[in-house]
Parts: sequence; C-alpha cells; structure tokens
Amino acid sequence: MKMDSDLLTKYAQLVVHVGVNLQRDQILVIQTPIECAPFARAISEAAFAAGAHDVVMNWSDEQSAHIRYAHGCKRLFTEFPDWRRAFYEDYAAQGAAFVSIAARNPEIFKDIDPEKLTLANQAASAALLEYRQRLMSNQNTWCVVSVPTAGWAAKVFPDLPVEKAEERLWQAILRTVRIDAETDPVANWRQHIAFLQQAADFMNQHAFTKLHYENSLGTDLTIRLPIGHVFAGGAEKAATGVTFAANMPTEEVYSLPDRAGVDGIVYASKPLIFNGNVIDKFWLRFEAGKVTSYHAEVGQDILKELLETDEGSCRLGEVALVSYDSPISQSGILFYNTLFDENAACHLALGKAYPTCLKGGAEMDSVTLLQHGVNDSLLHEDFMVGTADLSIMGTMADGTEVPVFRQGNWAFTQA
Repeated sequence: MKMDSDLLTKYAQLVVHVGVNLQRDQILVIQTPIECAPFARAISEAAFAAGAHDVVMNWSDEQSAHIRYAHGCKRLFTEFPDWRRAFYEDYAAQGAAFVSIAARNPEIFKDIDPEKLTLANQAASAALLEYRQRLMSNQNTWCVVSVPTAGWAAKVFPDLPVEKAEERLWQAILRTVRIDAETDPVANWRQHIAFLQQAADFMNQHAFTKLHYENSLGTDLTIRLPIGHVFAGGAEKAATGVTFAANMPTEEVYSLPDRAGVDGIVYASKPLIFNGNVIDKFWLRFEAGKVTSYHAEVGQDILKELLETDEGSCRLGEVALVSYDSPISQSGILFYNTLFDENAACHLALGKAYPTCLKGGAEMDSVTLLQHGVNDSLLHEDFMVGTADLSIMGTMADGTEVPVFRQGNWAFTQA
C-alpha cells in the first residue's frame, strides 16, 4: 500500500532527529530490507536535510536469503566475507550513525535446517564482534525502527487481504511511535522519554540487590543485580555526548543481571521470533544463573539451538521493565516482531549484556566485565515475561522490600 507522504516524512524526521540524533557532517548507514525502500529513502532525504555528510544504503532481501539457506551447503554458513566485516567496522570507526529497519516475515525460515541458521548467526556474530561491541557500549549512535512488509502484515492480520493487512499494520506502528497528523512527534517523544527516565531514576535511587518475579503463569524467579548496575530508559547517551533513542518504539527501563545470580522458573508470555522461526509457549528454569531445563510447545529444536549457541547464550544479559498498560500492550496486537512485542511486556534477554548498564562498564575489557558478573555471548535475544498480574518485589541492600510492579504496572505510579 502507499503510505501518506506527510506521515512518512514525519516518521523519517523522527528517526533522524530523535532516533540517531544525526549531527552535521556525520555519515548515516541505513540497513534495510528492499521491501522498505520508500521509508529508507525518506530517512535519507531527512538525513541530508539535517546536514549528513553521506547516507549509505545496506540492502537485504529475505527471499534471496531463503534461496541461499535452502540450497547452500552447511559449510557456506560458517563463512563471513572480510569485505562485509570491513563495511561495518570502517563506517563505525568513522563515527557513523546506524539505522536498522527491522521488518521480516516471522516464519520466512521455518522450513530451513536450524543448524544452518545457527552457523550463520555464529559466523556473523564472531566476525562483527568489534562492531557490535561499539554499538552496545554506545560508541556510535544507533536506532532500530520498522515499517510493514507484505509477509509480516499477513502473519499479524491473517484474516485480511494483504493490502488491508499492511494498512492496519501501518496504523498500529504509527500509534506505537507516537505519530499522527495533528501533533509534533518530536515533542511527543521528548515527553515520553522524560517519563521513562523518571522510572529509571526510581530504580537507581533504590539500588536494589535483587528482584523477585511472580505471576499466575507459574513464574517464580529471583534475579540478583550486580553492584554498580544502572537502569536506563527512553534515551541513551553516546560516548560523544549525543543523546539518542536506540529503539522506536520503546517503553522499557532496563539494566543487567548478575550472570550467576538468576534462580527459579520463568514462563514466556508471548512468542519469541528467532532466526525466522517462532518459539512459543515455553519456560526456562535457572540455577545459579544458567538454564538447566526448558520446554517449548512450539519450536523446541529452535530454542535448543538458541540456548546452545555459546556458553553465555543460556544466561541472562538483560532485565527490562515495561508497564502492561503500555500502548503496544493495549493495542491487543501480537506483532511477531521483538522490537514491538518486547515493548508490550516486561522482558528478559538471553545472551550479551549492555556494558553501559554497569558503572564504568563501557571502559572495561571483557575479562573485567565478566569479573563484575556481566554476561557475554554472540547473541542477545529478548523474550517477553510480563502479564497483567505480574508482581515484582525489589530488595534493597539493608533487606528492605519495595514493590516495583503491582498487577503488571509500575508501583510508584499507583501510590
């Protein structure tokens, strides 16, 4: 479907001015599926209008990727070309900003051998380790956004004709990123960021040593937080001092757990999309930080591949708090896209932690981070755990217990 040009322009300007907060003479790299070309071009226009030195398009095509996975031998997927690694590292070293448009048919690779997907993920993660470390420590500004594609929209609204499904998905996405015809989205976002930072301040002022999760699904999980952890939300600050919003939409306030301090069982409240496959109705049991048993009614083999990616993929790297009454949750839409679904519910992430969530962490090497309880892995995969009845109790250093969430929402807003 054809999108309203004024709203598309507003969205593109929001990404440039708030998302990556592009600076004059900076390079912008846009990583985009070919189906999202109109939006990518709108971002390019907005970036040059903001004074970009250059805008570089990095195109992808999931249909071509499917052909490659279907017919390529397994050895092919252990390879990652040096020119692709150099592309990311060279632009990152030049201080480029990175926009990623995350839009994929959630089941595009459901008929592909999971081992091929795992091998490709491992090869890419290892080759791009330096680049990803730069982004996760905010050496460069970055932002993940999305727009509809036909395959994705058909999965979200299977009972509608494709064009109608795309239209519905467009409407839903624009609501989640606070864009409409009447208001200024930049002003809307600044107000939203201020609330998330208020919630982060609440967490940081209490300096909790652990969080205890319970709900009627059966979740009973205790997460220890390392000394010096920091909760962030709404906006990030790059090493250059530039403030940016890494995810659009975002409803989360997040930090990192102690990689050896997670115990109990947690039930996923929404499906997880991993490597073009759906994992659903699953639970994980943790002992001393490590997943020791698990089960998924859908995608058991895919979940196994995820957890066995490396030593850190079966441990948590993120704890994120999201009000159940967030606009995405209230929409009632299951997006089958982690960028949106993670912002509908409290979530956790398996794999790599953000070093910026530990005081001084951005300057620490991998060994020092590990000594501080910070998890490391080739992957970082969010899964949703929040429900309408989720309770989270925080414990302070002196043993005082403080409600963090009641009935799925922030307790401090209910006082």
